[in-house]
Amino acid sequence: LIQYPKRQEGNRMTGGERSFLPLKVNTAGVIPAIFASSLLMLPTTVATFTAQANLPEWMSWLPLVTAQLTHGQPLFMILYAVLIVFFCFFYTSITFNPEDTAENLRKYGGFLPGIRPGKRTAEYLDYVLTRLTVIGAAYITAVCLLPEFLVSSLGNSLYFGGTSILIVVSVTMDTVAQIQSQLLAHQYEGLIKKAKLRGRGGRGGSAPARR
Repeated sequence: LIQYPKRQEGNRMTGGERSFLPLKVNTAGVIPAIFASSLLMLPTTVATFTAQANLPEWMSWLPLVTAQLTHGQPLFMILYAVLIVFFCFFYTSITFNPEDTAENLRKYGGFLPGIRPGKRTAEYLDYVLTRLTVIGAAYITAVCLLPEFLVSSLGNSLYFGGTSILIVVSVTMDTVAQIQSQLLAHQYEGLIKKAKLRGRGGRGGSAPARR
């Protein structure tokens, strides 16, 4: 909740509005899952290109590691979860800067009730955002690891990627939001047209008759 102070302009009191600072639980979206899966596919890709080549002795561990970095393997799932959590925090720290947000609020006169503007506001925003990111990272990790557990228990007969699920859900939500905004825009256009027609009718009816 953001509070703006009241200001006196002439004989009127202006300001005093309240607004909300939107903080998403999952600020990074599907980007952590995409980045994590891309990095985990890199050793497998390298091993595929070097499969027919004679590897030196010091690279004899590469086939063993790449065998563990396949879907459903314990090492793959552990690294997958760690990378998802890391990229969640990394991307959130890039896209949202609490210090800049607190400075902008101070410039425009906004403040959080009970919290001093400036450094204290930045610390509070960072605290809230960190807690939200923990929840979002846990949610994304659970969604992405559930198919991996199914692969490890049922084999490759049943497999659907967690990244695909997140992409489908995010695209569906964006599509629904756009449809709702278009419907609201058409409703407002209809109301404006009705208001204009009523205004013209009122003016026409109240106009005095000429002789």
